[in-house]
Amino acid sequence: MAPAGCCLLLVLLIAAGGRAAANSAAAVATTNKKPQQLVQSTCNSTTYYDVCVAALAADPSISTAADVRGLCAIAVSAAATNASAAGASLLASAAAYQSQPQAPLLRACAARYADARQALISAQEAIKEEAYDYAFVHVSAAAQYPTMCRALFRRASSQQRAYPSDLAKREEGLRRLCTVVLDIISLLLLPY
Repeated sequence: MAPAGCCLLLVLLIAAGGRAAANSAAAVATTNKKPQQLVQSTCNSTTYYDVCVAALAADPSISTAADVRGLCAIAVSAAATNASAAGASLLASAAAYQSQPQAPLLRACAARYADARQALISAQEAIKEEAYDYAFVHVSAAAQYPTMCRALFRRASSQQRAYPSDLAKREEGLRRLCTVVLDIISLLLLPY
């Protein structure tokens, strides 16, 4: 009788261990789904769903985002990275065209993207302090700084300096990211 009792006990322990492992796996799956569900529900409320999902999914810290505020911080970081990359690219282009008349325009545009990045850093601080109205103002400003590049090129157009298509794409990319951030901030401003 003792061997049969031991076998029964062993079977019960294995079954219980299997259930515990299954419960643990289900908990991990639920935990992994929660950020995905949060991203989807948040991005569904934005103007550019695909831009929102791509920006958030590209950040490894997405798995630890517990709420919309965390997603907002990640989106602002993505926009700041975009502005920084655009500014660096423009400075490199200005250096390559150093002796040509468009070099000063490219340097001026790089400065506008640096201003956009700084505005986004200010927005990050405002979000940390839950000062969403200030964050909204900073992100709005960040979206507008690159448009000054277009105006600079337009003024110089009498000298046959067309607005570069890659610069137009960068401007549009940052504008869309900022629009996503503004949409997410608007969610944070809604009363519960």
